[in-house]
Amino acid sequence: MADRSLRRVAITGIGPITAIGNGVDGLWDGVRRGTSAVRRIRCFDPSAFSCQVAAEVEFEPLDFMDPRKAHRLDRFSQLSLACALMALSDSGLSKTEAERAGMGIYTGSALGGIAFAETQHEVYVARGLRAVSPMLALSVFGGASSCNIAIELGLTGPSIANANSCASGAIAIGEAARIIRDGRATAMLAGGIEAPLAPLTFGSFSLIRVLTTRNDDPGTASRPFDADRDGFVMAEGGAMMVLEDLDHARARGATVYAELVGYGTTNDAHHMTAPRPDGAQAGRAMTEALADADLAPEAITYVNAHGSSTVLNDSTECRAIRLALGDHADHVAVSGTKGMHAHALGATGAIEAAIGALAITNGHLPGTTNLRSQDPACDLDVIPPGGRDVQTPYLISNSFGFGGINASLVLGAA
Repeated sequence: MADRSLRRVAITGIGPITAIGNGVDGLWDGVRRGTSAVRRIRCFDPSAFSCQVAAEVEFEPLDFMDPRKAHRLDRFSQLSLACALMALSDSGLSKTEAERAGMGIYTGSALGGIAFAETQHEVYVARGLRAVSPMLALSVFGGASSCNIAIELGLTGPSIANANSCASGAIAIGEAARIIRDGRATAMLAGGIEAPLAPLTFGSFSLIRVLTTRNDDPGTASRPFDADRDGFVMAEGGAMMVLEDLDHARARGATVYAELVGYGTTNDAHHMTAPRPDGAQAGRAMTEALADADLAPEAITYVNAHGSSTVLNDSTECRAIRLALGDHADHVAVSGTKGMHAHALGATGAIEAAIGALAITNGHLPGTTNLRSQDPACDLDVIPPGGRDVQTPYLISNSFGFGGINASLVLGAA
């Protein structure tokens, strides 16, 4: 049972950079278009790999920072800072107000600055140590995201960066919400960022055969819950949110997209890449999130699924949803948005939580792009392409990662 004496947590700012659009309007326009952003990889030659497609973002660092700062930061930290600046601006909080609120930063990323390290290793092999960027040691660790944001905005509140694989962004948001609920901060920046598109980094996922091989038709390669899915499509991008004490947000007249009312996380303790077949611990993450929100399963009308487009994950997630929601699962709409923006690893949970908040605000549930023939093993009400205009009082957003890490967020209408 949730403690109702705890503070309530509002989402008052969203800063996304995704393959389907940047900023709140760009992201939502991309959701409503419902078309895939997956293309043949352009940032390096992918011809050596069985998978040759990804979802790259359109991003100009100089739109967010001066040339000197852009030169000093790698792509991972550039994306982090840009998303944070957008989220803070969208919330209407000034830097001074953010400092006064004791704002902290929680970020998540599966790989951090590893792609930059890969390029610098090539420089080292070719030209020696003196040619390597002096910023390398300060760029590769996951905390480079939160620290660069803190330095830029002057934020001295709690700061943590996690690397919980594909659940990283959702866990950052859930843990940051706990900080506010406990009264340890009035506002937090939280989200996930990923910049994984470098040859060896990308190729390592190809080696373990989790990526699609649908190279001849990139636009249909990511197809959650479809009978012909064959693996996920990697993406880059990120999303940061401003989470705020609801009373504080209302007092200053802020726009509230949604409330973050529940959070749960578990581990399958089963396998590094395969989900636990019975879905028990993924289901328990949802159950714990519902308990944290003090909600019965019947309150949920929509699940924004992890829906990675891998053969094992999608059907196991449907099993987990049934475990968590019981008979009510037959009355809940489900969709997987990775058919549009693909899988940005640790950033995806934050991107999908942002989509969930906007779905509540706009009264529209996203469709499942590229769903043509639903897998009978995915036996839920999966929303087809195009989406549905439905008011959603409460939804669950799921994120499941390598190592069996599960995280679920419950969002509600403000």
